[in-house]
Amino acid sequence: MGEGAARARPAPPYPEPDVNRLARASSIVGSVLVVVGLSKLHAVTADPPYDYTASFRLPWSLVFAGLVVVTAYAVGLPDVARRRRQVVAASVAAPVLAAGGVSVLQLALGAALLPRLVVFGSVLLLVPVNLATAALSARQRNADEEGDRVVVVGVDEDIHQLALELDTGAERPATVVAVLTPGEAGVAADGRRPLRRVVAELDASVVVLDREAQLDPTIVEQAAEVHAHGVRVRTLSLFYDEWLGKLPIGELERVSLMFDIGEIHRARYGRTKRVIDVAIALTALPVLVALVPVVLVGNLVANRGPLLYRQTRVGKGGRRFVLWKFRTMRPEGAGGDAPGGDRVAWTGHDDPRITPFGRVLRRFHLDELPQLWNIVRGDLSLVGPRPEQPGYVEELSTKLPFYDVRHLVQPGLTGWAQVKYGYAGSESDALEKLQYEFWYLRHQSLAVDLRILARTLRSVTLGRGR
Repeated sequence: MGEGAARARPAPPYPEPDVNRLARASSIVGSVLVVVGLSKLHAVTADPPYDYTASFRLPWSLVFAGLVVVTAYAVGLPDVARRRRQVVAASVAAPVLAAGGVSVLQLALGAALLPRLVVFGSVLLLVPVNLATAALSARQRNADEEGDRVVVVGVDEDIHQLALELDTGAERPATVVAVLTPGEAGVAADGRRPLRRVVAELDASVVVLDREAQLDPTIVEQAAEVHAHGVRVRTLSLFYDEWLGKLPIGELERVSLMFDIGEIHRARYGRTKRVIDVAIALTALPVLVALVPVVLVGNLVANRGPLLYRQTRVGKGGRRFVLWKFRTMRPEGAGGDAPGGDRVAWTGHDDPRITPFGRVLRRFHLDELPQLWNIVRGDLSLVGPRPEQPGYVEELSTKLPFYDVRHLVQPGLTGWAQVKYGYAGSESDALEKLQYEFWYLRHQSLAVDLRILARTLRSVTLGRGR
């Protein structure tokens, strides 16, 4: 094949490979069929038989099926675990946890909502279902380990971080196979077309152009030619958006107000989100109440001091409010009643101020549960940028003129930056998280909020807190 024709393979369809969608759909359908099938079997073999579809057990079996699906996702199935031992452990843990949950519910209500055949039979049958769907997902993951092959054209400072970003936090797998300056990629005096040749030789599936590259008509012309042969072409900003789920640092100030924000520009979204926030918070408050005695005992054993910790944070519109948490640090190091604009040092990995019991609470994010009250009060939403301390807000606002844009929306109990990056332990971490927060502001919707909540549930279940 000559230089003039790019032979890049067509990239897989966005947002994810068909096999992954098939694995997830099979996991859901398989779980529902197992629960409903066992329920139907019990109905026809009972003495006397009964009409399953007309009985009170139909809705409860569907609730159990939903719990099975959610639990499977929470432990990482079908697409997270990579080692065989992890796959087996997750495949067994998911139905066992679901069965345990529905058993506790039946004991609490004092009623046999589901037959033992359905509850315990599901545990036995769902293990092979989970193993099969995990194997299907692993097959695709192994086939698509490298993902997209990316050629980048430009001199933007964000380009130098791109390869590292793709290795550590990509939403879609990709590898940078070449980086060209605009001078190297443009059409030469003798008519050579370097960009098109590199794309063909390296079998690239994506070409990324920074702002300077987009101004060169010879580069844009070559990009259009390879695009016609199945290669995706993206601006640097769009590539960050789609492949990394963030905005590049160089774009933050320039685009800080150049997109709609759901909470501001779509009134129905804001009202619906508030109703959902309050409904979920009120539903979860009994969990908080039930956890208080456990935390009290844990404090007596390995975390002596006050039960709760309060700290001033900055919310929507710059309004200050008091945020509540279960205390996880020694009282003298927790900084819990920090008033006004004072600030407490960021918490680091293996921070010596954290008590042994506090480390357990942090690992499963249980220390955040008192913030359900902040949600009911309207200080927080379930999903949004995490609120910061006033001292840090003042400092970062002077260094980053666009930082206050994050205060246009309600802060959240969890957020896109939380699930993608985790905790901020420095100014550079705060800037990194801001890139994710701007992505959330640009894409804010109920669908994105649900996606974040699902990832948070998985993180909590797998104990990935700090």
